Amino acid sequence: MITLYHCDAARSFRPLWMLEELGLPYELKMLPFPPRVFAKEYLGINPLGTIPFMIDGETRMTESSGICHYLGTKYGPTPLIVGVDEPAYGAFLNWMYFSDATLTFPQTLVLRYSQLEPEERRNPQVSGDYAKWFLGRLRAVEAAAAKSEFLCAERFTAADITNGYALRLASNIGLAKDFGPNVAAYWARLQQRDGYQRAVAAEQKAGQEQNVAPRTRP
Repeated sequence: MITLYHCDAARSFRPLWMLEELGLPYELKMLPFPPRVFAKEYLGINPLGTIPFMIDGETRMTESSGICHYLGTKYGPTPLIVGVDEPAYGAFLNWMYFSDATLTFPQTLVLRYSQLEPEERRNPQVSGDYAKWFLGRLRAVEAAAAKSEFLCAERFTAADITNGYALRLASNIGLAKDFGPNVAAYWARLQQRDGYQRAVAAEQKAGQEQNVAPRTRP
């Protein structure tokens, strides 16, 4: 049984969504955010104190996009993974890495300096500057979404899951109002997927059952 440690609306939503799209059985363990502060016992499981943390037999993983790739390749074949023999393989890998390194990174600074830091340490200039950085980098998604319903291979793939999470995070921290028309339409399509909706429902159900309150959002 796969075990996924998850915080409401955190990057661990990527592998949660992937698990639902694949239809794999899993156990979802909810933690308060950030767990290294509010669930110190978690450091005994994952010394980094970060989310996600996935256990699959002897495998231990902490990187959300990497977990999605792992799940798709180990438990495939699945159209969610673009194969090495497909023309879009390089684009697929680029989008998989783009999702966290390019899109989510600036968002974490917006989140930290607009919401997570104590009031006296919040910094509107930092959060504003990195919001602009994120929106500038989102132009790549705007351009891709103008050409196709999905990012690569002319189908829904794990790259849409990983980048879709970045759009979900943007919505949660108040940046969706600045989406371009193509990104807004793309994000609306992703939210209509059964796998996405099942993941949201699983997140909510596990939080209620495990008595872990969702994060406050704007």
